[in-house]
Amino acid sequence: MKLENNPLQNKSYDFALSIIKLSKSLMTINKEFVLSKQVLRSGTSVGANIVEANGSISKADFSAKISIAYKECLETKYWLSLLKDSKELRIDEYEELFEKADEIAKILFSILKKTRINK
Repeated sequence: MKLENNPLQNKSYDFALSIIKLSKSLMTINKEFVLSKQVLRSGTSVGANIVEANGSISKADFSAKISIAYKECLETKYWLSLLKDSKELRIDEYEELFEKADEIAKILFSILKKTRINK
């Protein structure tokens, strides 16, 4: 669900696709099923909550969905770190995905600050 005029939604969509690819790889190559499902759930939830925020019916609803997306992004960073430290994820893969998650998290946090200040 890419949109020309919504860079954050597009970044989160591309990130979700990368997370799906990672999860598939972890399950088929590494035979790792627990952490791969956790990172899949949180990593794809980021974009889903951004889409929900874009369809919100109030400022409070928008802020709540952005807040959830931000928290899911932080959780994804945690799972990525755990996968790296447990040697299930190569350093280069980790750095690429973590950087994308970090960029999205910073954008979400900035949006959150603005929506909470303008209340």
